[in-house]
Amino acid sequence: MDLDESCIVRHFNFYSPLSEEDKALLATLEDSASRVRAGTVLWEERDEADEFCTLKAGWAFSYRELENGTRQILEIYLPGDIIGLREFAFTQRLAGVQMVEDGEVCFFPHCNLVNIFRQSFTLTSILFAVASRQQILITERLVNLARRNARQKLAHFLLEIYQRLKQTHAHGSDSIRLPMSQEILADLLGLSPVHISRTFTALSEDGLVIRNRHKVTLPDLEALTQEAGFDDRYLIENIRPVLGGQGA
Repeated sequence: MDLDESCIVRHFNFYSPLSEEDKALLATLEDSASRVRAGTVLWEERDEADEFCTLKAGWAFSYRELENGTRQILEIYLPGDIIGLREFAFTQRLAGVQMVEDGEVCFFPHCNLVNIFRQSFTLTSILFAVASRQQILITERLVNLARRNARQKLAHFLLEIYQRLKQTHAHGSDSIRLPMSQEILADLLGLSPVHISRTFTALSEDGLVIRNRHKVTLPDLEALTQEAGFDDRYLIENIRPVLGGQGA
């Protein structure tokens, strides 16, 4: 396996250059991948929280089921993401996780992460940075839900996904693959599926977004950024460089 082709290695390498030893150690988190189908629930809220998983392929989301039968989607996970970090200190799951599309998932117990803590200062530092970034993503999602209108919400989310995909796929295109239904987008952004459709149409008419099934093109990134009030500091540009570099 080419370690540099691993999504999780590319993800971590964005925070700090990795040694070959660190890459090999990190790649162990992608061993024994299990294929999962779209719609598969990886775990539900209140399940026992005794393991993490890495998303080797495919997209997933975390969610909370509400008392009135509706669902709030909390976060979108992309290939290379570690799912379940926030529950490291808890005995029960705080949210469910479901696959958006077919993919590959690697489950590993908490002790595997502890082994990384013991063996690599660099990876430990990056894991703390990853956990911090995940928390900031949730914070930005809260602001998006509470204080932005429908056009801004959708534009902001598309720009966020565009930037996140750039970090692990190194594409220079103005297009992204967005394998999310209008229902998923609605549950994520606090809108109705009909409102999502109308907002895509409005953004398209203004030349800001072009959607063709699961392909979304952003032809004028500068204008879309202004529309969304998008500031990418919470993604990577404002992250303090991880110090160190030797395995512990």
